[in-house]
Amino acid sequence: MIEQTAATIKAQELYANWGLTTAEYQRIQELLGRLPNFTETGLFAAMWSEHCAYKNSKPLLKQFPTSGQRILQGPGEGAGIIDIGDGQAVVFKAESHNHPTAVEPYQGAATGVGGIIRDIFSMGAQPVALLDSLRFGELDDPHTRFLLKETIAGIGGYGNCIGIPTVGGELAFDDAYAANPVMNAMCVGVLDTAMQQKGQATGAGNLIYYVGAKTGRDGIQGAIFASAEFNDQVEADRSAVQVGDPFMEKQLMDACLELIREHPEAVVGIQDMGAAGLVSSSAEMGAKAGYGMVLDLDAVPQREAGMIPYELMLSESQERMLICVAKEQAAVVEQLFAGYDLAAVKIGTVTATKQYQLFAHGQLVADVPITALVDDAPVYHRPQAVPQRLLAADPQQYRPEFTDAGRVLQRLLQQPTIASKQALYRTYDTQVKTNTVVAPGSDAAVIRLRGGRKALAMTTDGNGRYLYLNPEIGGQIAVCEAARNIVASGGTPLGITDCLNFGSPEEPESFYELAQATKGMSAACRALATPVISGNVSLYNESNGQAIYPTPMVGMVGLINDLDLITTQDFKHSGDTIFLVGATHADFNGSEIQKMLTGTISGALFDFDLTTELANQQLVQQAIQAGLVNSAHDLAEGGLAVGLAESCFGHELGAQITIDLPASWLFAETQSRFIVTVPAAKVAEFTKLAGALAQSIGKVIAAPELIIATATAQINLDVSASKQQWEAVLA
Repeated sequence: MIEQTAATIKAQELYANWGLTTAEYQRIQELLGRLPNFTETGLFAAMWSEHCAYKNSKPLLKQFPTSGQRILQGPGEGAGIIDIGDGQAVVFKAESHNHPTAVEPYQGAATGVGGIIRDIFSMGAQPVALLDSLRFGELDDPHTRFLLKETIAGIGGYGNCIGIPTVGGELAFDDAYAANPVMNAMCVGVLDTAMQQKGQATGAGNLIYYVGAKTGRDGIQGAIFASAEFNDQVEADRSAVQVGDPFMEKQLMDACLELIREHPEAVVGIQDMGAAGLVSSSAEMGAKAGYGMVLDLDAVPQREAGMIPYELMLSESQERMLICVAKEQAAVVEQLFAGYDLAAVKIGTVTATKQYQLFAHGQLVADVPITALVDDAPVYHRPQAVPQRLLAADPQQYRPEFTDAGRVLQRLLQQPTIASKQALYRTYDTQVKTNTVVAPGSDAAVIRLRGGRKALAMTTDGNGRYLYLNPEIGGQIAVCEAARNIVASGGTPLGITDCLNFGSPEEPESFYELAQATKGMSAACRALATPVISGNVSLYNESNGQAIYPTPMVGMVGLINDLDLITTQDFKHSGDTIFLVGATHADFNGSEIQKMLTGTISGALFDFDLTTELANQQLVQQAIQAGLVNSAHDLAEGGLAVGLAESCFGHELGAQITIDLPASWLFAETQSRFIVTVPAAKVAEFTKLAGALAQSIGKVIAAPELIIATATAQINLDVSASKQQWEAVLA
């Protein structure tokens, strides 16, 4: 890379290649009182990108509730923290790695996992679980199959090597994601609250230490790359994709956690070198604390010769952390990391000047106010326009027509979005550390907390089809479906992290989708008392001008107070009574059956009511806590018939169902519904508790057959054969 002069950058508008607008470049000149040089322009381009500055989304994110009685740390640090009692807290966050995964799926997925793990242990927490949320095009496309295979391999390859179980996730397929897949990774950690850390650099004279892998040229401009639309040329840009080394990450994690636990007096602050690499971690640590920083770039460990300051600062090489060390503790830090065969190099000091100064080869190569990089990025209030498809949407619900309800159910169970994901997640190590109580395959994964009776339930959820038809209601549903997963597992929802995967905010219709989705999510979070404690915004998910569905991923964690309360979706005992919690309506727009029978989704999304949602969730929670329930399963894609079949599959038990509904309504996707099974001795107690919120619809039977009698037709499904077909789709 050849450096250009400040005058050339201005005259030839080279800053535009880095994502800066002319107005932004002029604002930088005003902040500095001069033209920025080559390195400084690069620093601002990265730090003012959407991926780092949230300049297009910040006004919308302020809607989110972010505080609560249990919240120890909300958005603004490496991850959020929620108190779970007994001196413990749960730490979690999700990140997107969509563009890197589209370009280089194995490394894109792997480094997405690696980055989110570093966010967790930077808070002082021990990572205990990984989850993911994935979207791809249709499986009949060879390139989609390649992307899927390599992404799954990357997720498993990194998590398995580092020794953190991948316990849950979700996966859906739609043409909208063909050229721009979605790869979101979530990590959950457990923290002794006395060990809580912050990413801050305080105290003039304290030292800035670089620890971990050496810096190379991989991932340069990664944050800028993630903040731009795709086109055929950009998609070929593999230089912006990082390369991961999970074995080094394991050493780095263990070393950092040992330093935090054994030498807390040495650690002033710690932060992952994630998006925008060294510049973001160092500038953010200083700006948050109200201090400046001087860095000596010659001291930065380098694995490639001839790297210029721009490259050193913007490289996103993986497995690197920045630590602010108390000035008298340098020897302690260096000795500890040497024991792990890791570099721990002093590259700078904290200053009281609030300037951000970089030196290379004895010369000052950048000198800017540190807050200019971090706090002075522009904030845009983008224009909105209701998408034409919403203005023209038919308010009537689609009505599926078919002659064989049993055949429709079989076909639905073989749709890739609904089909078993076992063939994929069996490549993950789900049991490493032996704390996984509920592995992938039920509504939520469950990890036990050693030394007590408590456990954590965790899930990822979202449905871009619903948001495509109504972004506000779809945003509400995304949060509520995640909460239903937690409730069905026996947990109490605590809070959420999110990844907001949307198109270009500069397109009024796309920005409308983002604004309405965050409005809906905020309303649901308030209704369910689940604050947003961390998250990520991934915009510009477009290829050649075509945006993905608006796709917010909701990652949620819940607390299970006693291991005896853990509940799964599988029917357990013949003779148990099956109850349907919640009412069913003719809700088909955006549904799996509409997509299967028509090839597309259309119309106005069905109604949704947060009050009903909360009441039904509370009923299931109370029933589980009272010991009345043997299984619980929330109803989602495919509706009641699919939910019943999934509950049969676990132990290959059957069910005899009688329900006074049209057969087509078995596939309606009405929200706020669960199916629960209750032992005969507790049916009266459950019926009294439930009142009008639930109805008995049948019993679990020993024979592996699902028999559903409706007002218009009967289904007889061979459970064993259908399970084999359901499991074979993705194999």
